[in-house]
Amino acid sequence: MRSKTTTSFRSGRMTWVVPAALIALSLIPAIAGAARLTQLTGGATVTPENARFFASPLPVITHIVTVTVYSLLGAFQFVPTLRRGPGLRRGRRSWHEISGRILVPAGLLAGLSGLWMSVFYTLPETDGEALLVLRLIFGTAMVGGIILGILAIRRRDFAAHGAWMTRAYAIALGAGTQALVLLPWILMVGPTDETTRAVLMGASWVINLVVAEYAIRRRHAAPGRRTRPAGRVPTPATTTAGHRSVP
Repeated sequence: MRSKTTTSFRSGRMTWVVPAALIALSLIPAIAGAARLTQLTGGATVTPENARFFASPLPVITHIVTVTVYSLLGAFQFVPTLRRGPGLRRGRRSWHEISGRILVPAGLLAGLSGLWMSVFYTLPETDGEALLVLRLIFGTAMVGGIILGILAIRRRDFAAHGAWMTRAYAIALGAGTQALVLLPWILMVGPTDETTRAVLMGASWVINLVVAEYAIRRRHAAPGRRTRPAGRVPTPATTTAGHRSVP
């Protein structure tokens, strides 16, 4: 018969599996972004590939910094113990709420700066108009998801808040999934053309959203989960149960 200590240890370890995987996925674009910042601040040689960043560095710097904060910090919103921290039981703000005040502006800036770069930066030779359209669609969806998440939490609809924030976060992690999808293709098939690159990168965003929808539906179907009327202001006790939202 398993001891309570062993069961608790395994449960606690499994709690961190998802955020650890999300952090690992976030590190792929974070490392690439850090390399880009090093180029911009270290006086690297201007090439046709990076000329657009040197000509207008503020949008790309804003995007790299904010999307790194959003993706790495957002991973911890998937830790149940942090979402239902002791602050709630004592009537204070939880870690989830405090970090959310950082994540919302970071996510909005990441999405809006990404849209700005898509529209105003010169397209790289490897990209095409199809990929541009996809970036505009998913970038707009990310910003829209965060806004809808804000509106949901203002009316105390915690389930909708968590769902929209989860979708927005999934889109933000698209760059990490794209690297995992593109690398095997390049190794096995060779360099991508415009069409193939657009298809693979678009598929990466779709993969993330499919996983997000699965997580949302599974969370809503969890045993013992109760729904609360949207207009009802929760007490600290009900807030603890309701804060199963992510990020």
